[in-house]
Amino acid sequence: MKTRDRILHTSLALFNEEGEAETTTIDIANELDISPGNLYYHFKGKDQIIAELFRQYEQAISATLSAPIAQPLSADRDSTEDNWYYLYVVLEEMYQYRFLYHNLDNILLRYPDIRRSFKRIIQLKRAAMFAICKTLLEQEVIDARDAQLLGLADNMTLTLTFWFSYDALINEERAPQITIHQGVLQLLTMVAPYLGDGELRFYRDCELMYAHMLESVS
Repeated sequence: MKTRDRILHTSLALFNEEGEAETTTIDIANELDISPGNLYYHFKGKDQIIAELFRQYEQAISATLSAPIAQPLSADRDSTEDNWYYLYVVLEEMYQYRFLYHNLDNILLRYPDIRRSFKRIIQLKRAAMFAICKTLLEQEVIDARDAQLLGLADNMTLTLTFWFSYDALINEERAPQITIHQGVLQLLTMVAPYLGDGELRFYRDCELMYAHMLESVS
């Protein structure tokens, strides 16, 4: 692995585990066992490292969030697993760059360029959640009107964005897969009240899926 890539890989790990605000370029250089000058040759400071990590994240998450907009997911009542895995991928990509979400307000305040780009990501999240819900509505899987649908998409986007911060406050350290799968469960069960006669079945499917996922990581 090239030195530049090693710097990014190590920085991301330190930011995620120790916190971005608490990690300095000296910490990164020490972890890599390279001189600060060597790090400075590749990045002129922590700001550039964060900007590059955010660029990587934006590219990955944007492609994933665009998927249900370009090609709607299945609205089949038996396709809970497909929707589950899609949302898992979204949360997994977010978790890989979770330092952004654990310190979101602070980072957006200090980095105006990231703030502008992050607003686009939020809008894309909202569009993705709306697309999923709209597909379910059109297939008569859920019963909601436009205003309700927008409210549901907003609530799902809000939960998706702040799930890791909420989970970190409520729970002790636990396996990332459990945190992610519980986030998926939280998102999907938000849809359930709009399912009419299928509400109980959908809840049961989600609970079974969650239990199965917990077994796979235990």
